[in-house]
Amino acid sequence: MLNLVRKWIFLVPVLLSFCANAQKDSSFLDNISIPERYKFFHGIFEDAKNSIRKDQFDTTNNRVVLLTQSEESFKRYEGKIIRHIMVKRYDFERTFSDTSKRIQYFGTRILNSLHTNTRPFVIRNNLFIRENTKLDAYKLADNERYLRNLDFIQDVRIIITPTDLSGDSVDVIVISKDLFSLKVFADVVGFNARRIRARISESNLGGTAQSLQVAGLWERSRSPSADYQLVYGKNNIGGSFVNGNIGYSRVDGGRSEGNEEEYSSFVRLNRPLVSPFSQLAGGMEVSFNHAVNVYKKPDSSFFDYRYNLYDFWAGINLGVTDIREGIGQYKRRDRIFVSARFTHTDFLKTPFQIGDRINPIYNDRQLILGQITFFRQEYFKMNYLYGFGNTEDIPTGYNVALTAGWHRQLYLQRPYTGFEIDKYIVTARGGFLHGSVRAGAFYRNRSLEDASFLVSGNYFSALIPFRKWKIRQQFRASYTQLDHRNTSFPLFLNNAYGPPNFNSGNIFGDKRLSAYTESVLYLNKKIFGFLFAPFTYISASALTAENKKFLESGIYPGLGGGVRTRNENLIFGTVEFKALYFPRQVPGLRGFQFYINSDIRFRYRTNFVKAPDVIQLNFEDIY
Repeated sequence: MLNLVRKWIFLVPVLLSFCANAQKDSSFLDNISIPERYKFFHGIFEDAKNSIRKDQFDTTNNRVVLLTQSEESFKRYEGKIIRHIMVKRYDFERTFSDTSKRIQYFGTRILNSLHTNTRPFVIRNNLFIRENTKLDAYKLADNERYLRNLDFIQDVRIIITPTDLSGDSVDVIVISKDLFSLKVFADVVGFNARRIRARISESNLGGTAQSLQVAGLWERSRSPSADYQLVYGKNNIGGSFVNGNIGYSRVDGGRSEGNEEEYSSFVRLNRPLVSPFSQLAGGMEVSFNHAVNVYKKPDSSFFDYRYNLYDFWAGINLGVTDIREGIGQYKRRDRIFVSARFTHTDFLKTPFQIGDRINPIYNDRQLILGQITFFRQEYFKMNYLYGFGNTEDIPTGYNVALTAGWHRQLYLQRPYTGFEIDKYIVTARGGFLHGSVRAGAFYRNRSLEDASFLVSGNYFSALIPFRKWKIRQQFRASYTQLDHRNTSFPLFLNNAYGPPNFNSGNIFGDKRLSAYTESVLYLNKKIFGFLFAPFTYISASALTAENKKFLESGIYPGLGGGVRTRNENLIFGTVEFKALYFPRQVPGLRGFQFYINSDIRFRYRTNFVKAPDVIQLNFEDIY
């Protein structure tokens, strides 16, 4: 039977809204005649039909292809005094990519009735600028990008308007458009629904930048058969740009270390480096976790363990000059960031199957790292990389990070050194290239252990016009090598460095070479209100078993295609329908697979710096 993963977005909010509107007067339907009742239901049907129809005045062809430096539109106002800052918003019937008309259908009215817009004070709390200060183009561009990357914001524009004939002062208008923040998901396994995982989340409670997620799991073979997860979050606590989460999970929803189902409680705080002129960044996580035998495994095969996790890091940006030096400091984008990290995975109980042997998972571990990062990053506004014309902030510049520290695992104590180099290039025609080289190793007994090396590249071509459509070609490739493995995981293919959806963990080695190419066609015309982007891809990976030569590697090809679609009128985000095929038979891997995925990333990762870490070869997605 083909492996079918079904991720549905429920229409419950639509039905609830309909019921709420119909029940504003409890005797509403009882007090109208039969012909009028017919007209009432006919009107509802017409609204629903219109929400997905093709618009007679469809202006999708007018969508602008973005390619501009983020600060370009602000440069002519540099040095002006900011008189007033005004916060405005777009409802769901407006779009930044097609501003020539409003979309006023049944779908947009449902969205606006169910959604509470972000409060103005939330936007103001996330501003870097203040009234009665001088305007800096780079600072304003950084602020626009930061706002656009908030979890509950779809897009943002900052508009500058002169206030008088002298032109000495300006008003700043911040226009934001929310993402629809209420989401309901469900995963159903088996045609007889032997396992159901559901999640409802609100990422912007009451428009106050607070989030709440409730998840549930029901499974026949599980005991208890039903369990839950609760997670609460807050953006920008007290205007500090610190984001926080607190949660309790009984459905293996924490940062799980082991392979069993875990109960977990956790607290997380994170302050990113929100822009190049920001001085401080850091974070912490504390969690308490233990394995639970919910599937009633025999004692001989159940790994019984309990551990606590403590993770702290902090850093300071040494490249920031005093803001009192005035306008122009933000033009100097080269920065030096110094950071340190301490982590402790404290196993209070270890599985008897492991005992006192070295194991990548079930050992006590401590890690102390220091890092110095040299970076320069500026941004271009682009589109049609991951999204359907949404504004995407694409970095250009470099990151060079040098890392050193001390690692203890069980009875092993070893120093560690590593480096990471990232280069980002936006071409004159709108192509984008990200290249990366990473290496690191532990040192013991005058030799290197767990020596890691990873080189990768990811390239998006410039948009290729084809009739009235747009084509974007993507190429990516990586080579990974792991020598003298002791405490590390071997190399796998079930991650971002292997073929997409290669879900078998039975294949591993110490050398991996992967390549991937994808063609995406962005159609201009709407069909029943939906935008479509058909795509095809080919991938291949060579994996060398441990202690074998590279020429003895196994080759694992994959190919597939499908379509991504999005309707701005309805509550659905970007949905991907994909079919794929693996020609080579692998234990635990289906040859033909079909996927429906509604959790599509549509923004490129743009972190300036991150917590110091050893080189990750399986778990980190640098694309």
